[in-house]
Amino acid sequence: MKILLLILSLLSPVAAEELTRTIDAVKPSVVGIGTLQQARGPAIAFVGTGFVIGDGLTVVTAAHVINDLVNSGQGTTLGVLVRTADSAQFRAAAVIAMDKEHDLARLRISKGSALPALRLGDSNKVREGKALAFTGFPLGMVLGLNHVTHRCIVSAITPLATPAVNAKQLDGKTARQLSKPAYPVFQLDGTAYPGSSGSPLFDPETGEVVGIVNMVFVKGVKESAISAPSGITYAVPANYLKLPPSQDAR
Repeated sequence: MKILLLILSLLSPVAAEELTRTIDAVKPSVVGIGTLQQARGPAIAFVGTGFVIGDGLTVVTAAHVINDLVNSGQGTTLGVLVRTADSAQFRAAAVIAMDKEHDLARLRISKGSALPALRLGDSNKVREGKALAFTGFPLGMVLGLNHVTHRCIVSAITPLATPAVNAKQLDGKTARQLSKPAYPVFQLDGTAYPGSSGSPLFDPETGEVVGIVNMVFVKGVKESAISAPSGITYAVPANYLKLPPSQDAR
C-alpha cells in the first residue's frame, strides 16, 4: 500500500504539469459564441462556448446555444469571440449545419485568418473512470471572456434522457427525448454552469476532443445551476461530429 501511495505521489506532479501544457495549447482554439448589435449596450454579448476544428474556420458548439441567440432578438449578427492578448475580437459567422438530435451545431467564420484547431479523438475508446477536462466560459458575460478549465472523470456512460420517477415529473422535453432512439452520452463529475455549453471535453495528455459539453443536471429551479450546482454534467461524444448532420441548417 505504501509503495502504491509513493508511486501516485510521484505521478501526480507530472500529470498536473501535462494538464497545464495542454490547457495552454487548447485555449487559443476555444471561443465564445455570441452576437453583435451596435445599438445595444454592450454591443457584444455571448451566452455559450465553442471550439475550432478542421481548417481553423469551422466552429463547433451546442445547438441550443445557437437557438438561444437566434431567439434573443432581431438586428443582431451571429459570430464568435476570440480572446486576444489584451482584448476580445468579434468575428461574424454563419450556421452551416445543425444536428438537433445530438444538440450540435457548426459555424463558419466569414472572414479573416484561420484559428488554431483542435483534433478530434475517438470517443468510442472512452471508458468510465477516464480522467478528462473541459475549457469554456461559465456564466458568460458575468465572468467575461476568460477561459476556465474544470477537471473531471467519466462517472457513467448513460442514455441522454433519464426516465422520470413518476408521471408528474415527465415534462414535455423529457417525453420527447424518451420517444427518440437512445444514444449514450458521458456523465461527468465536473461542475459546469450556464455558458459552459459547447465547451470541448478533452484528454489532459493529448488535448484531443472526445466530447462536447451539453447540459448540467439541475436540482430544482433553473437558477439552482448557479446557486447550488449538482456537480453532474453531460457531454455528447465527439464521434457524432464525424457523421453527416441529421438536419441541415436552414
